[in-house]
Amino acid sequence: MTSPRWSTAVFDLDGTLADTIHLIVESYQHAFRTILGREEDPDVIRSWIGRPLIGAFRDHSPEQADELYETYLTWNAENTERLIRGYDGVVDVLGDLRAAGVHVGVATSKRRESAQQAMDILGISAHVDVLVAMEDTERHKPDPTPLLLALDRMGRGSNDAVYVGDAVVDVLAGKAAGMDTMAVTWGAGEAAALHGVRPTAVVADAAQLRTALLG
Repeated sequence: MTSPRWSTAVFDLDGTLADTIHLIVESYQHAFRTILGREEDPDVIRSWIGRPLIGAFRDHSPEQADELYETYLTWNAENTERLIRGYDGVVDVLGDLRAAGVHVGVATSKRRESAQQAMDILGISAHVDVLVAMEDTERHKPDPTPLLLALDRMGRGSNDAVYVGDAVVDVLAGKAAGMDTMAVTWGAGEAAALHGVRPTAVVADAAQLRTALLG
């Protein structure tokens, strides 16, 4: 194996390491049906992925936001194991990174309990040094604070680090943190929009991800 391009790789979770897109959309729809008596456009819901849940609910339905949030969380936790999926080969790339001496972290807008549940189910936790979740910071992507906290907890700097995610906010956060950025096209983001924010690299599958990170 050739030398890795970066000494540190930090990853988004939803839509990047874990195929939770269907789970997230269905969790939102359950909350909307239960509290509001109607559903939302799935494309609109997908555009919210990557930001904290409560913020999306407050923007969408301020008066019912707390009730929507709690309904979402309950249904999501009860259905995660049933609906979550992995992306072929992606978790193996994490193992390859660790074997090559790369420091691996996760910085997500997901709640810690939900993130840990997803990571444990898919076998991601064993390959990750640090998890920064929604509760760990007051500011969230596209603000760089969660990414910088992940680097800080690993004792790493941004000048030799890459952030990998599936959404425009991931690329923007990585750039704001002074990191290189890598966009994956298998998640919630649209390829054209991802290319439009000019990440360091764009990859379409695990093989391309491995090559981009490890050569």
